[in-house]
Amino acid sequence: MIKDLVIQSRSYRKFDESVPIPAELLADLVDTARFTPASVNIQPFKYHISTAADELAKVFSFTRWARLLKGYDGPAKGERPTGYITVLADISIAANPDRFRADMGIVAQTMLLAACEQGFGGCMIGNFDAEPYAEAMGFPSHLKPMLIIALGKPAETIYLEDMPKDGQTAYYRDEQDRHHVPKRMLKDLLV
Repeated sequence: MIKDLVIQSRSYRKFDESVPIPAELLADLVDTARFTPASVNIQPFKYHISTAADELAKVFSFTRWARLLKGYDGPAKGERPTGYITVLADISIAANPDRFRADMGIVAQTMLLAACEQGFGGCMIGNFDAEPYAEAMGFPSHLKPMLIIALGKPAETIYLEDMPKDGQTAYYRDEQDRHHVPKRMLKDLLV
């Protein structure tokens, strides 16, 4: 069952904006993630939930999506996320947040798998300017934005396929705007 969730949980970049993701569900995703393992149990992260239309627009304005898709500025209106969770490092708990990047990946993946289980999906976004974002959102100076997780009802199918013989791993969209993601085969991963 966990493997099925992992396969189903993709980096979605198109959402059905007519289906809001409830703030209560986002809070439950954070509640789920708080039980994950943490390096020396420091637990340095705090979380900010965004679901209000004005705040969704503000968060979206700071995000940069799908670096490999040339000319793609992110989801079009009507296809944007209906919620965000910002993962913030509390430097009053841990002065060097980079030390906890693995923990951040664990909490983010846990939230995305839990969202998938509830029929939602998301995308981790690390491509944003943290300082201007923190200022625009009004975060206190001891909270440093590390990751933005975009969430909503997926409005696209993502096709997983074996990596081609030329070794290209770049994801792409075809002529019908379908998203394809090459994956290395198991036989190529086992040493």
